[in-house]
Amino acid sequence: MSSTLADTRDSPSEPGAHELARRALLAFLLTFMLARAMVFLIMARLVPNMYFFLHNTHVHHLNYGIFLLAAVGAYLLLGAPRGDAARRAAFAYGIAMALTFDEFGMWLHLGGSYWQRASIDAIVVVAAVLALIAYARSIKTFETRHVRAFTALGVALVLFTFVLYDAAVHIGKVEGPRLQELELASSP
Repeated sequence: MSSTLADTRDSPSEPGAHELARRALLAFLLTFMLARAMVFLIMARLVPNMYFFLHNTHVHHLNYGIFLLAAVGAYLLLGAPRGDAARRAAFAYGIAMALTFDEFGMWLHLGGSYWQRASIDAIVVVAAVLALIAYARSIKTFETRHVRAFTALGVALVLFTFVLYDAAVHIGKVEGPRLQELELASSP
């Protein structure tokens, strides 16, 4: 095995940045999907209201994410974890990022509805950055056929993004009032 190929692999005992980013990305995506699903289920009254209220104020899950980010940051800074501890910290970091950025629109605009478009945009950007960190090293080994496939995939992704955006705008106009009504109905 060449030394350059060996240098790009993560050690089994000590995780590299790519492995930690993959763990954070997995936790991020799973947490985001679970959080959104739970909000839909609670608002549709298909599961009990599990929101935490403090003196009739709904404590949004972005707060849990902020506290978890602070804890993970302190642990990484002060504890300097290695091996499995670093892997667990990366997973906790992904959870914290998802909880926080799922409600990005609310903290960006200091209020408003949970269903703000800025939250979804932030989730996509954070996931893309984590994915880039997690998988960018494989770009170094691209051959011509990989570049062609990557370019075709990129064009398809851009076209899909435009279609998805157009659909989201349409769905927002149709379903937005109903989602806001559900949100208001689920408040105490």
